[in-house]
Amino acid sequence: MPAMLAVVGVLVVAGCSSGGGGGGVPEAPWAGGSSASGSGGSPSASASESAAPAKGSVKVLRTVAEGLKSPWGLAPLPDGTGLLVSDRDDGTISKVDEKTGKITELGIVSGVSAAGEGGLLGIALSPDFASDHMIYAYFTSASDNRIVRLLWDESKPAKEQLGAPDTIFKGIPKGFIHNGGRIAFGPDGMLYAGTGESGQRGLAQDKGSLGGKILRLTPEGDPAPGNPFPGSPVYTYGHRNVQGLAWDDRQRLFASEFGQDTWDELNAIKPGGDYGWPDAEGRSSDPKYVNPIAQWHTDDASPSGIAYVDGVIWMAGLKGQRLWRIPLDGTTAAAAPQAFLTGQYGRLRTVVAAGGDKVWLVTSNTDGRGKPKAGDDRILELEVK
Repeated sequence: MPAMLAVVGVLVVAGCSSGGGGGGVPEAPWAGGSSASGSGGSPSASASESAAPAKGSVKVLRTVAEGLKSPWGLAPLPDGTGLLVSDRDDGTISKVDEKTGKITELGIVSGVSAAGEGGLLGIALSPDFASDHMIYAYFTSASDNRIVRLLWDESKPAKEQLGAPDTIFKGIPKGFIHNGGRIAFGPDGMLYAGTGESGQRGLAQDKGSLGGKILRLTPEGDPAPGNPFPGSPVYTYGHRNVQGLAWDDRQRLFASEFGQDTWDELNAIKPGGDYGWPDAEGRSSDPKYVNPIAQWHTDDASPSGIAYVDGVIWMAGLKGQRLWRIPLDGTTAAAAPQAFLTGQYGRLRTVVAAGGDKVWLVTSNTDGRGKPKAGDDRILELEVK
């Protein structure tokens, strides 16, 4: 789709509406700065905060690595020493040399039971990675989805460098579809996880279930202090299948989410917020639901990973086979989303900030739904503005 037509089928929700959950999104209680007053207010922002430019650009700088199989999660190592990538179906984690593209398998994550959309999904580095060398992983087991951490010993031979998984959190519902899987450490040092409702719609509204949620945990897997529901890991609920997590430079969280047949979503995350599924898909007139800041027809998106760079959310699209640019004005969309790379690299799974005006982009054509070509799948380095 040419960029000038990218806004077809896209509805941008900017500003706030009257009522409760559909209004502005206050900052998380642990974030610095001022917050909204009341559930229906707009987020407070300092005078220095301004909207990102309405239009931007993407330049493909290079192919970093190719020939990957069912890649899913990506975790850049500190100081540009490489990229860790997870293989959904084989359950392996590999290191990619970002200069040469050489791929070295670290090992297999034991206990992964891959089927459908399940398998080894998101990965993240410990906040203390420089000293503890721990890799966190979200995967589908024979009984559930769970989060583990593994010690990486680079002194050992290739394929033997991963220690046994230490399960820190389990019991997330699993299914052939909607397993969620994105994990990331936030600016507060807590671990966030996006889960799916595993095809069981009712789980999303059940605050006693771990399905269809964003969870907030300590690095040890306990419910994080300050969560909106005391003693619970649940941070937000009413989600269908959360696939992307990213924070802006003011520590505000955003998340991407698969819709069903009508609307995919990009949401600004309000602690304790109800995001509507299955009663609402996309924007709702019911004030008890938090409305998305942007929504897309499912053929144009099926959103996966997201990254924040200089006032803009970049969102990878699977079925839509394009990279979306969503300029922000605080926690609203400043202008209509803009599409790039449409159809050029097939399905796009993960996008991660790479420092400055660059991002890493991972394709997903070997996930059973794409059409693999020679060299698929790959990691690309992009310059984005």
